[in-house]
Amino acid sequence: MVFLLHSLPIFLPNPLSCCRVKFSHGTIPSPSPSLPISSLSSTPTLPEKSIPTKHKTDNFGSPTAATQEINTLPGMKIPGKVLSSFVLLLLFCSSNYIIQLCSAQDYEFSPAGGGRGGGGGDDPDAAAAPPPAQDACNGIFVTYTFTSREKTYPLVKNATAQGWAFKSQLLVLNAGREELKSWKVYVGFQYNEILVSADGATAVDVEDLPAVVGKNGTILAGYPMTDLKTAIDTAGDFTQMQATVGLTGTQFGLKKGHPMPKTIRLVNDGYKCPAPTRHSTTMHICCHKDPKYKAKVTKTKFLPRQYGDLSMTYDILKAYAGNYQAQVTIDNLHPLGRLDHWNLTWEWMRGEFIYDMRGAFPHKKDSSECIYGAQGQYYQDFDFTSVVNCQRRPVIADLPKELANDDKVGKLPYCCRNGSILPTTMNETDARSIFQLTVYKMPPDMNRTALYPPQRWNINGVLNPKYKCGPPIRVDPTQFPDPSGIAATTSAVASWQITCNITRPKPKESRCCVSFSAYYADSVVPCNTCACGCDDEPPTCDQNASPLPLPPEALLVPFANRTTKAKAWAAIKHRTVPKRLPCPDNCGVSINWHVDTDYKTGWTARMTLFNWREDPFEDWFAAIQMKKAFPGYENVYSFNGTKMAGVKNTILFQGLKGLNFLVGEVNGTHPDSDPRVPGKQQSVISFLKKHTHGINIAGGDGFPSKVIFNGEECALPRQFPKRSGVSRPGAGFLPAIVVAVVTFVLMADRFQYW
Repeated sequence: MVFLLHSLPIFLPNPLSCCRVKFSHGTIPSPSPSLPISSLSSTPTLPEKSIPTKHKTDNFGSPTAATQEINTLPGMKIPGKVLSSFVLLLLFCSSNYIIQLCSAQDYEFSPAGGGRGGGGGDDPDAAAAPPPAQDACNGIFVTYTFTSREKTYPLVKNATAQGWAFKSQLLVLNAGREELKSWKVYVGFQYNEILVSADGATAVDVEDLPAVVGKNGTILAGYPMTDLKTAIDTAGDFTQMQATVGLTGTQFGLKKGHPMPKTIRLVNDGYKCPAPTRHSTTMHICCHKDPKYKAKVTKTKFLPRQYGDLSMTYDILKAYAGNYQAQVTIDNLHPLGRLDHWNLTWEWMRGEFIYDMRGAFPHKKDSSECIYGAQGQYYQDFDFTSVVNCQRRPVIADLPKELANDDKVGKLPYCCRNGSILPTTMNETDARSIFQLTVYKMPPDMNRTALYPPQRWNINGVLNPKYKCGPPIRVDPTQFPDPSGIAATTSAVASWQITCNITRPKPKESRCCVSFSAYYADSVVPCNTCACGCDDEPPTCDQNASPLPLPPEALLVPFANRTTKAKAWAAIKHRTVPKRLPCPDNCGVSINWHVDTDYKTGWTARMTLFNWREDPFEDWFAAIQMKKAFPGYENVYSFNGTKMAGVKNTILFQGLKGLNFLVGEVNGTHPDSDPRVPGKQQSVISFLKKHTHGINIAGGDGFPSKVIFNGEECALPRQFPKRSGVSRPGAGFLPAIVVAVVTFVLMADRFQYW
């Protein structure tokens, strides 16, 4: 081999050129890396006739290796020893090339976790080596690997409508010095993906799977492995350091290539991630601690409790081998947040079921899913007739007030308020709700320390803000006063916190709306078209058209009875009526803000609430945000009004004692002919101008910039009322100028005869 390397010139123009050897009679080309190794030692087939091989035999009549020659090309002879050395050189160069090729291509991870160790696969020695970037990362290493995809039914010719079933894998490895608690990773799906399953994690921002995640992506939170320990604390045990998530879904709109996401990043507080490194089927990222992030110093074993608009706590009060008793506490922490007739849902991930409940009730009381399911096979001698609920996603509601003192389902503090949770600005006592439940577990969790909370929490109400809830995070056990009354505290066995925040409603997704009117305008600017959504059926109205101006009296009748008034008003005002009229606002609650007067030292407004629903609102409130007019607020005369200290430029209005009940819609005096009448309340609000110099009431400063009813942000009109009888600027002067010019000409002509 040494003789061959020294005697033959070698050229290296590319990675394979190390195997291109120049001989005195010609050049033998390098073999393709895809050829089998056995083909490297075989004699190439020549198009010309073969030339007899000359041999020198040894004492046994066999050719000797030192004198063996093989004709490969006409006129060229290569000794067998040289050929053997050449084959070894080819094998060396080919293996070198394969190593270089692998380093330039994507890194594949084993299905059970990849990396070193990983704890998966039948043969641990067969796991692929980690990429160099993983060894260079000293933070949180996240990898997304596309595995496979195939066409799925229905098969269509349109490539954008063709569905592809894909599989991929997400790996999160803690390669740093600090334990990562409750890991969360954002995956920016972009090809209209529908996530069907996530083995090893839960999708935080979806209610249930399958779910559409291909527009805004989704956040995956670890479950059941939520915390990732360090190699220092585990002696390099990858089963405790990393989590692997198997993703399965359907993708549309990509004819060729691989459905890779836009980006991936760790979304835990205090971490900063650069742009991911991309390959054709993988992408990885290394996230580090943000040096500018100042974490709250707490001496807690678990994560500190987080602040949110709504906080829910899942406390384990008693734990047994096969069941446990839990308590759910709902705290409203937002000054304007609210829930009415709340419905709480979650998902059991490990086959649990609810045996009994106190302080709340599930909408469906049925034990058939347990009897015919895995629960019935395990608990064969169990009486399921008394089981409260066996659904995987139960819907839980608060009990009515009349059951608050019931010995069986009531007698819990902060329970049984018919689902009303008020903000702390109205009543701190009514800002909390509590209920308890007994949960039975399933194997392999049949021991008192195997405790797992339900996932995918979601809560909503009749007309309330939309809350987006995160995954349960383990916190220090909740402390309770000792029930005996002594000066001691008792602790929960385990506690988890679920934090929910209010999301601003998207266009056409509100549940209340606002109309504007003014003393200087004869028309009302109504609520926006489809402000609270439109029907899914083929519409007979225009969903995108601007609403038609209305006469003031039209606000008192339902939308179905406004069409005639709107057309007649348009005819009076010489306005064009489109062939397809705008759709209604479809809102259950509407608020009219009317600028009533405007004088030298102040001005007044009138606010009217309309309830178009059949159910009433008890203890209602409305919050009005004013920009320039807020400092001038003086008084409200039929409501309670308060300037809010914690919310910028906001005035809180509530009903007076005995008048805090906004009734629902009722029939008119003559039900056969009169339209239905909404429940309504009204008050005048006065403002002073001495603290708001330069305020322009007619220019829009007299209208609110945000209106909130019972915690729900209402949709505002896109324009303000226009002063009646005012034409375009400058147009009104043209007739006067023409008359003046004509008069001057006539007068000048007359003066000529004087």
